Amino acid sequence: HSMVAPYDHVENLSDLDAPTMLEMMEMLRDLQTLLVHCVHAQGFNVGMNIGRAAGAGLPDHLHVHIVPRWSGDTNFITVLGEARVIPQILQDLYAELRRGSEQIDLPKLST
Repeated sequence: HSMVAPYDHVENLSDLDAPTMLEMMEMLRDLQTLLVHCVHAQGFNVGMNIGRAAGAGLPDHLHVHIVPRWSGDTNFITVLGEARVIPQILQDLYAELRRGSEQIDLPKLST
């Protein structure tokens, strides 16, 4: 899955200014487009855990997860239950996402 986080360490949505919130949503939109292009995702789970009681591992750093999904794949518990299935070497996937980002003219991914 991918994650979008602001540079500033904030705990709540109310702590974000409008330009930062817009930039985060634009990044989620671009990640969705990129994941459809590169890994042919058919759907997505997008979510936030805000506060320790909600399961936030970094309670002082708001972030948004985007998890690509496919018909017939395993359920969202792989993210929530800390069980991981990695069908591709992460460095290879990252290289593929960088190439895909250039192909569909999205903002360049950092190295």
